[in-house]
Amino acid sequence: MSMLPMSLWESHESTGEISLRRLFDDPACDIEGKISKMAIEDLIFAAARGGWPAALSCRTPAGQLRYAKSYIRAVCGEDISRIDGRRRNGDLASSILRAYAHHVSSFVKNTELLEELAASGRVRCSADTLDGYLNALRGLFVIADLDAWCPAIRSKTAIRSAVKRGFCDPSIAVAALGLAPEELQVQLKTFGFIFEQMCIRDLKAYTAAARSHLSYYRDRHGLKADIVLHLNDGRYALIECVLGSREIEEGARQLLKLKRLIAEHNLKEKRQVLREPDLLMILTGGEIAYTRKDGVKIIPLACLKD
Repeated sequence: MSMLPMSLWESHESTGEISLRRLFDDPACDIEGKISKMAIEDLIFAAARGGWPAALSCRTPAGQLRYAKSYIRAVCGEDISRIDGRRRNGDLASSILRAYAHHVSSFVKNTELLEELAASGRVRCSADTLDGYLNALRGLFVIADLDAWCPAIRSKTAIRSAVKRGFCDPSIAVAALGLAPEELQVQLKTFGFIFEQMCIRDLKAYTAAARSHLSYYRDRHGLKADIVLHLNDGRYALIECVLGSREIEEGARQLLKLKRLIAEHNLKEKRQVLREPDLLMILTGGEIAYTRKDGVKIIPLACLKD
């Protein structure tokens, strides 16, 4: 049985007023005016603390924030070698996690990770060694990358197929980078990437019973969806993750353009018809949920549940 970190709903921080399951079953359901109780500072702290049950049981905020760092120390010091009985260097494992965290929610190549490790001057690492460490971290469910969604709406060379780098919980990225919540409050661009990881974590938890899987879409023309949430019955949602209201318009434009591209493909290629998205959704760090006139649903992450 695969265990996932706790979502905001499970940690009793999301209001749970908007059901993801109901959104799929009834896309016209009313979400107007549902309000998140989490300010951006609360989301930052929740991301840094993570969805670890042991962290939530700590009495003080400082104690809650220490858990992710302790988890990384345990992974790098013991688990990285214990998983397959091969002795590995804890300092190298820690450096790899730090380099990975620098590129969380992005498409960095292994060659670039190697260059970053070499530039640090602390450790030496070959390509084969890096592969071995990354495979061990995947086996420990520390690393959780997103694969590309490649529908036949453009040529194969136009659609990005590399994995998007990620972790099972946003707190791993925060701890690996050595950032405090106060620092993230003034580095909102960095937190935007970490917020996407929190969205991915929660979506996995809310749709686990539906045996879902997540991917992303991006092509060389700049068209993208941060997350494509696929249910096992074929239904899917195109999702963008944004922190504030300024990015909502651009996120909606991207989702609507991708939906139109799929519809145009279906008109031209009637023998290879693709299912159109069942939901267009923007997950935000804002306060209020609503449905735009174009049908795109704006939903605070801290209003969502299964």
